[in-house]
Amino acid sequence: MEITIIKSKNQYNAYLKRMHEIFDAKNGTPEGDELDLLALVIEKYEDEHYPIEAPDPIKVIQFMMEQMNMNKKGFGLVIKSQSRATEILKKKRPLTLAMIRRIHGHLGIPAEILIKDYKLAN
Repeated sequence: MEITIIKSKNQYNAYLKRMHEIFDAKNGTPEGDELDLLALVIEKYEDEHYPIEAPDPIKVIQFMMEQMNMNKKGFGLVIKSQSRATEILKKKRPLTLAMIRRIHGHLGIPAEILIKDYKLAN
């Protein structure tokens, strides 16, 4: 199969079908090389046509708190302020760089997510 940049939905679907057919191909084989190339052009097409927005930082914090069975008091200990914890979770106050560093360290949320702008509540 000759692989080119994907220019249509039909071509995208054909490449997905072919990728599924050779999914278990071994590295270093012609089919393994074809699989690698298909993955690259499919990824490029999906990035352009089906972009995924970065999640809201506060929603990610709330999700991680839930996963870790952490309450607001626990979050307040992470950011070193109980009153700020409530304000942050209600989007009344933005995260500071120091908070982002602590949240990243304690909750494991990537800093790239935490630094994303988000709309504050009125």
